[in-house]
Amino acid sequence: NLRRTVRLEETTRALLDAGHRVFVEVSPHPVLQLGLQETFEAAGSDAVALGTLRRDEDEPRRFMTSLAEAHVNGVDLDWKTLFAGHTPAHLDLPTYPFQRQRYWIDDLRPVMDAPAGTSGELSVADAQFWSAIEQEDIGFFADSLALDGGEEARSALRAMLPALSSWRRRSRELSTVDDWRYEVAWRPMPEAATSSLSGHWLVIVPEGHEADELVLACLESLAAHGARTHSVTVDAGALHRDLFADHDLPSGIEGVLSLLTLDRVRHADHPDVPRGYAATVALLQALGEAGVPAPLWCATRGAVQVGPADVPDGAEQAMAWGMGRVAALEHPDRWGGLIDLPATLDARTGAMLSGALGGAGDEDQLAIRPSGTFVRRLNRARLGAATGSRTWDLTGTTLITGGTGALGGHVARRLAGDGAEHLLLVSRRGPDAPGATALRDELTALGARVTVAACDAGDRAALADLLAAVPAEYPLTSVVHTAAALDDGLLDTLTPGQLGRALHAKARAAQNLDELTRDVSLSAFVLFSSFGGIVGTPGQGNYAPGNAFLDALAQQRRAQGLVATSIAWGAWGGGGMAEGAFGDVLNRHGLREMDPEAAAGAMRQAVEHDATCVLIADIDWERFFVAFTATRPSPLLADVPEVRRIAQEGNGSAGTGAEEPSALAQRLAGLDDADQDAVLLEAVREQVAAVLGFPGPEAVNAKRAFREVGFDSVTAVELRNRIGARTGLRLPVTLAFDYPTPVRLAAFLREQLVPDGETVAESVLEELDRMEAALVTVAPHDEGRARVVRRMQALLAQLQETPAAPVGEQIEAASDDEMFELLGKKFGIS
Repeated sequence: NLRRTVRLEETTRALLDAGHRVFVEVSPHPVLQLGLQETFEAAGSDAVALGTLRRDEDEPRRFMTSLAEAHVNGVDLDWKTLFAGHTPAHLDLPTYPFQRQRYWIDDLRPVMDAPAGTSGELSVADAQFWSAIEQEDIGFFADSLALDGGEEARSALRAMLPALSSWRRRSRELSTVDDWRYEVAWRPMPEAATSSLSGHWLVIVPEGHEADELVLACLESLAAHGARTHSVTVDAGALHRDLFADHDLPSGIEGVLSLLTLDRVRHADHPDVPRGYAATVALLQALGEAGVPAPLWCATRGAVQVGPADVPDGAEQAMAWGMGRVAALEHPDRWGGLIDLPATLDARTGAMLSGALGGAGDEDQLAIRPSGTFVRRLNRARLGAATGSRTWDLTGTTLITGGTGALGGHVARRLAGDGAEHLLLVSRRGPDAPGATALRDELTALGARVTVAACDAGDRAALADLLAAVPAEYPLTSVVHTAAALDDGLLDTLTPGQLGRALHAKARAAQNLDELTRDVSLSAFVLFSSFGGIVGTPGQGNYAPGNAFLDALAQQRRAQGLVATSIAWGAWGGGGMAEGAFGDVLNRHGLREMDPEAAAGAMRQAVEHDATCVLIADIDWERFFVAFTATRPSPLLADVPEVRRIAQEGNGSAGTGAEEPSALAQRLAGLDDADQDAVLLEAVREQVAAVLGFPGPEAVNAKRAFREVGFDSVTAVELRNRIGARTGLRLPVTLAFDYPTPVRLAAFLREQLVPDGETVAESVLEELDRMEAALVTVAPHDEGRARVVRRMQALLAQLQETPAAPVGEQIEAASDDEMFELLGKKFGIS
């Protein structure tokens, strides 16, 4: 092509006109495919351009892949030549018929068909250009661009490509991360109005706080708006699940208000646990043990920050908010919500309290302030092209707790690559932790000085000694707290010991880091929080509270003029807590794994944009929202654009299209035993399929144990919630373990939903007893009595075993006394 025009386009069009549809470029690296593809598109042809080899790829493997591409595009290959010298084996087809279940992504066509240059999409040429930039493919540019200047121009381009490639990768990373960013906001509750309360309300007060102004104001406000209050004072340090065994609780309890978080004293036996928080967990368990179905509302004071001028008062109270978000998922039938109260409660804010308890609708996370009632919302927090307000200074020492773990390792690699001077990796086992030596060598190779130290950051004295040993030539300038400990379970099973173990590694360590570095000029104080602490995840009732504490601690530090960034993370890829079965559960529910390098970049971006609290997670809203709201609405998510779209399209509930509990009961009532079993088994399989992400109930083996198909405590709770919503039954959280297969679970549901003959008879006799007692007071010749007698005569005619006509004649001729005698004989009424 140096001597004369190649006329590639003209030749290609001639070949297309001749009927050719497959073009194979035989070369060590394809350079003509872009031009061929553009000609195909311009000619409106569905022809394809294939290659043979590619630079820097294994040649035999690439060539075999190219042959496969040719085969699927209709090229008749000479298989004998291909397998010369080999003995290919024939494989049998499956013995079952093809099920024709598609696993391909079906929503790419709109993207691929979008006009080139439209917002957010790249043309084929643009895509190839940027791909060449990222791969630093000097050959592409040499072949595709008409450069003047010969080798000098090529050298200049070669020198620029690394910088262009780095910029492109960074831009792609930031674009991806931008779609992961969310933040919590508070907005005034629309049409917030006072509401009258009714019935009995239990108000649980910690011992020693009975005379607190806030406690007295709460009792007065509830009573002023119609509630009959019953104050129960408890020892928050000794509250246990059989709390109400010795209490004579009133019948008809309409609600429970807990003020236990007012007790901020540390638990005597578990010093990492505030007594008020431990007592709140025990109260939830105790109400379940006592069979109290009324909703539990948990009140705090100054636990959340509604606006910039709203300074949190005690981060430990935020633990109850983390716990409550999980309780709403594990116990949707008896969880009311969370209410943060102002410092003082007057008549106006007291009326707001009654409105929150009785008239907030689905709102279950509220804050009352003198200016009004506010509700909690999750919003997107994209940064776009905005640049950071400062630079994270990585000189000196950067301390990373959990530094030898999966997350700590990813963070350390990123910071070392960004030029961190000295990394102090801290973990309980230090140099003896698995992989610690290899990680240290890897970071050293990246140019950082590395110290690996054994220290329990939850031990204040040990942490103080560690900080005192930081070298003077590398003063402490940054703290990244990634350490955590999982000791999870359902809220109904948690013990104070479990609470202490989880809070020690997460909350107590963060508090120690905060207190011991207040006199140090830090460039960054980063806390690794969790998605579960902001939104809630069933089964994480012992992990979410510590993370909610971190968010509140960051807000508290900011209010005091100190740096702090708390990041509530979704699922990280590359190991860590989101690995294995738990990671599979998160992914199934719409929380996708994030690339560790991109996530670590998002961390630095959050610090340099001076974020205080931010949520970073890759969320598939279509899957997550349906699963999350299967049994309880979530106004928290209402402002997320994807959620609004789902709601507008009518897909906003996992139960969409399902029968109401009453409809299901009516349907069962008209069926025989075998059909009832079949209907309930199908209903169970539908819900199992929905929880596990199976395509439909036919994919669920009716006799296979739930544990064998991947159920754990998280998915077991979701199954319980879904079946409870479908049937209207109050079911135990251990449902999937008590009845471990779909068949056994369906049989249990039939026992609960379909009363047997004896049960029906007892119920009817009870009704007849009430009727008899009522009729005693009616005069024998009263018209109302006569109407009742005629109605009962007609009923008896239907119930008699003998033919209806003779019995009807007998009843028609009977006197009133004879009629009651007949009823007495039939139903045993004396």
